[in-house]
Amino acid sequence: MRKPYDVLFDGVFSKMDPEKAHEQAFAAIRAGRLATKAWGCTLKAEPVSAMGLQFPNVLGLAAGFDKNAVGIDAIAGLGFGHVEVGTVTGHAQPGNPKPRLFRLLDDRAVVNRMGFNNDGAEVVGRRLAERAARLGDRRGPVVGVNIGKTKVVPDDDIAAVIADHERSVDHLARYADYLVVNVSSPNTPGLRNLQAVEKLAPLLEAVRRRTDEVVTDRRVPLVVKIAPDLADDDVLAVADMAKAIGLDGITATNTTISRDGLASPAARVAEIGAGGLSGRPLTQRSLEVLRLLKGRVGDDLTLIGVGGITTVDDARARLDAGADLLQGYTAFIYEGPLWPRRIVRGVQPRR
Repeated sequence: MRKPYDVLFDGVFSKMDPEKAHEQAFAAIRAGRLATKAWGCTLKAEPVSAMGLQFPNVLGLAAGFDKNAVGIDAIAGLGFGHVEVGTVTGHAQPGNPKPRLFRLLDDRAVVNRMGFNNDGAEVVGRRLAERAARLGDRRGPVVGVNIGKTKVVPDDDIAAVIADHERSVDHLARYADYLVVNVSSPNTPGLRNLQAVEKLAPLLEAVRRRTDEVVTDRRVPLVVKIAPDLADDDVLAVADMAKAIGLDGITATNTTISRDGLASPAARVAEIGAGGLSGRPLTQRSLEVLRLLKGRVGDDLTLIGVGGITTVDDARARLDAGADLLQGYTAFIYEGPLWPRRIVRGVQPRR
């Protein structure tokens, strides 16, 4: 029997421009924030302790959905234990030209080349400050803030790259439960070059120092998000570097530039063109990268598994491979608002 959301998705959302569909769906989530908050509160789940934080449950919404921190608590009301906002850049930018978001329905996948469109660190920081003031002593979900390089900053000028990230830290770190440095999106020219450890280490060390200068009453955990397209040796090199400089975690993985093994017609894939692919085709490689990381870092770092998690079995496999936390995005689009609750309930320890 088809779920009501499947009928809605196939009959309405799948026929809309994907970016407009996202905007309208997100607006509906925000408009119903009081109802969804109450709905989400009925979800009973084992909390997760990671990076010195207490997560209400294991599942979070990955960065990219709420780029500008406008719907954190409404999203959490659907059952997500943490919400990662962003990617936020040091300066506001419009992103890449439209159209820049595409569905591959036969693969339950999405291709995006959004290009870090966001309101910029200053505006997003102000929005997070206003939220913190509204919440007062009340606890909301764990909030991660994902930061990345402003497009116009050249990737080969590491001093400029560091300064750009420090600007983001200045505006955002106070309001982040944890920070993520995103060097793995394929949609900002040259960004993935920063995954090379000789560039990545000084950048992360600078972000760590600046964060500690800005936030003096607690330690804000720092995570790096990596691509599935790294060679295995490069994955291990990042793991070694992360341990050496004292990172708190690694998120594995971002979207892929690979188009191997797709069920969608080749002509359609070619028509869409460049961008990061997310969804079901990413499942196996993201799992492989996670296993590599776990084998290298053991229990020394928190591992956040993301990429192609659709079913409860997918989620369990990621946890069995060593993930401490999980994130999703594309499955949320295809499976609908009950998906986070289904995953969280499905991975609870059997009693």
